[in-house]
Amino acid sequence: MEKRNATCAVIGAGDFIGSAIARRFAREGYAVFAGRRTAEKLQKLKREIEAEGGQCLARGLDARKEEDITAFLDEADAHAPLEVCISNPGANVNFPILETTERVFRKVWEMACYAGFLTGREAARRMLPHGQGTILFTGATASLRGGVGYAAFASAKFGLRAVAQSMARELGPKNIHVAHLIIDAGVDTAFVRERIKQRGGEAALAKLEPDQLMDPESVANAYWYLHTQARDGWTFELDLRPYRETW
Repeated sequence: MEKRNATCAVIGAGDFIGSAIARRFAREGYAVFAGRRTAEKLQKLKREIEAEGGQCLARGLDARKEEDITAFLDEADAHAPLEVCISNPGANVNFPILETTERVFRKVWEMACYAGFLTGREAARRMLPHGQGTILFTGATASLRGGVGYAAFASAKFGLRAVAQSMARELGPKNIHVAHLIIDAGVDTAFVRERIKQRGGEAALAKLEPDQLMDPESVANAYWYLHTQARDGWTFELDLRPYRETW
């Protein structure tokens, strides 16, 4: 593994998509700064990356707090120039509109939209002096359309898409590639499998075909692809789904 003098920051380095992204960039020689709410939950990822010869620095943070994001990205950029930053916090909840409290709506917006704004702004502040960088935002089906029970989540994801699009227009001419990925599928995680089981029981799980759920490693490969694009053909928005997904 050839080490790079560059850092990749992953905010929202959860057990599946976030961890897969972190491992992918670590394999390419980046020093990975991984952040999530509880630092202890990052130790497995840190061990996996280090076992492959990579470097992972795990930090606890609240992506909704400006001071946490600022300190995290300051440390990452001081370690080596910040070249890649991924905003990947999860906030997927489902509540009927009459059961969506003010607190739920506000907290989902903070996690799925406001945190992305903080991350994108602070990443840009550190990348612009270097003259280059890639900022990637994780979106969802809800980024494009609302659904029953998703008023809070969809409105926040709509907002994040607008933040990303505005940043791409502003920062692209300054050699900062901003992209938004729409994960339009069920990702193969314990959470998704449990929801399938709750809706249809063990029989529903048994009916799943190979590759019907999206492998987090496949998602991570898409992030790497976007980062390595030539700037004469940058993609702003990339939507991903398995071959069986209807859309």
